[in-house]
Amino acid sequence: MKSIFDTVSRNCSKTVTECYSTSFSTATRILGSSIRQDIYNIYGFVRLADEIVDTFHNYPKEALFNDFEKQMYAAIKHKISLNPILNSFQETVHKYQIEPELYEAFMSSMYQDLHQKEYHTTEEYQNYIYGSADVVGLMCLRVFTKNNTQMYDALKASAMKLGSAFQKVNFLRDLKADAIGLGRGYFPNTDFENFSEQSKQAIILEIEQDFKDAKIGITQLPIEAKLGVYTAYRYYQKLLQKLKAAPAKKLKEQRFRVPNYQKAGVFAQSYINYHLNLI
Repeated sequence: MKSIFDTVSRNCSKTVTECYSTSFSTATRILGSSIRQDIYNIYGFVRLADEIVDTFHNYPKEALFNDFEKQMYAAIKHKISLNPILNSFQETVHKYQIEPELYEAFMSSMYQDLHQKEYHTTEEYQNYIYGSADVVGLMCLRVFTKNNTQMYDALKASAMKLGSAFQKVNFLRDLKADAIGLGRGYFPNTDFENFSEQSKQAIILEIEQDFKDAKIGITQLPIEAKLGVYTAYRYYQKLLQKLKAAPAKKLKEQRFRVPNYQKAGVFAQSYINYHLNLI
């Protein structure tokens, strides 16, 4: 029965989320039950595409990516795919009428990772972030607002800022892995070999402004989405604080993370703030 396969597909997307990101999966579990699965479906899709370009080094990445993209379009067209991750993703695309330009922009940025190693201009950098992160925030916002176009339009700018903030924090945290492991440099006019405190502080200020702009939208999210998104927001702020406190040299030498006990504190404080109407 198709319904059994759809259940298996949804479970696969949930498993991908839980295996690849304990922090994101924790925040997703806090979302309302009516939207939780659709966020798993979106994350499973973006995670799979990202894995192809970032980690499948001993395999024909470009061929795999092109095949995945063809399967994505076929899944959305026919409303079914034998790839369970794409099968669950197409379900969410149709349910919330997610615009093709959003997932097309995402795939375009992922394709860039196969070929482009450095981003020399602010325009190139911003275009990449739009496709790799901002549109993911917008796809999630489609789910959060449940096809309420007026609410979606009002919160669109903040959702994009939150996506940008998350992505830039990831870039800063993964500075060493991106430069040495993948040969990539996302921040324009920033030399990994001579990464300085000045460069780091300029990036930190940019991210802090993104977080500030994003907070406005978080406070206006529907009740089912607010706590989960706010928790993810607080977690990434905590990670940014650790990166801000570390010397620029250290960011070139190690990957920083938030320890589990601090994550628990972030989640607990988010819950308290939510129930005290402080969000």
